[in-house]
Amino acid sequence: MFEPPRTPEAAPLGAVADAPPDNWVDVWAPEPLRPYLRLSRADRPIGTWLLYIPCLWAVALAANADGFRLWDIWLILSSGLGAFLMRGAGCTWNDITDRDIDAAVARTKSRPIPSGQVSVGQALIWMVVQALVSALILFSYNWLSVGLGIASLALVAIYPFAKRFTWWPQVFLGLAFNWGAVLIWAAHSGSVPFAAVLLYASGIAWTLYYDTIYAHQDKEDDALIGVKSTARLFGDNSGAWLAGFLVLAVLLMAAAVILTILPSRGLLPMMIALAGVWGFGLHMVWQMRRLDLDDPASCRAAFLANRDAGLIAVLFLAVAALV
Repeated sequence: MFEPPRTPEAAPLGAVADAPPDNWVDVWAPEPLRPYLRLSRADRPIGTWLLYIPCLWAVALAANADGFRLWDIWLILSSGLGAFLMRGAGCTWNDITDRDIDAAVARTKSRPIPSGQVSVGQALIWMVVQALVSALILFSYNWLSVGLGIASLALVAIYPFAKRFTWWPQVFLGLAFNWGAVLIWAAHSGSVPFAAVLLYASGIAWTLYYDTIYAHQDKEDDALIGVKSTARLFGDNSGAWLAGFLVLAVLLMAAAVILTILPSRGLLPMMIALAGVWGFGLHMVWQMRRLDLDDPASCRAAFLANRDAGLIAVLFLAVAALV
């Protein structure tokens, strides 16, 4: 299912060490653009998926309350493009602030700034360009969504520094990465009901699950340079914590489904939607059964698998809205 890690001999010039082999940036992108696209993690699309999926959850679950609309086509398309752009802007900001840390970590020292492909000034310009294009998309939404989008910038700005002052930087990532659940719900309906907040909280628990797994790849380097993470905090108890985050994500999403669907639409749509929630949870259980937290390749595979877990929920929520 997953590509093996690239070897130094096989990596194209300037390629990032943990990017998938033969990704489109290394193969197809114009050479002058490649360092900037690598800075945006365009060679590793998993982050865009994990930012986009809560937006899709929101469209599908909100549609269970009042139906799909023609406007939702724009929300689905634009939030996907927005996820790509804002993930790129956020990663660029992250790499600017973390350039010294990245240079000291084996997995990240090949990134464009520490490897010298892009200067800090060039990265700042690239970040602003991506953010401005994202703003054009945001301003096509209603004013509530615009306000929520502007508010999210504080979370994006703070996240790279969280690993310096808290053992829970994954919480800050969850707050930022799942903001689309409330923003896109607001863009769909013009309001943020409690179910949207529950869906947002479910996404935060999910992020704590998958990003703790991700952080286990770097725990030895992080310990040497003093970077904090939930992987280091939980240590040998990580499995129990991951199970707790898994259960919390499922229960919160189930509560959002029940609160949205049961009062107005009845049992059948609710059961279809809940089947997607259980599928989401079971996929994470499957991941954990295969996971070895002391093997970086296993951690990376489990982290990547969360795209499919999130899309299972999207599929069933969308079907439930159409019944």
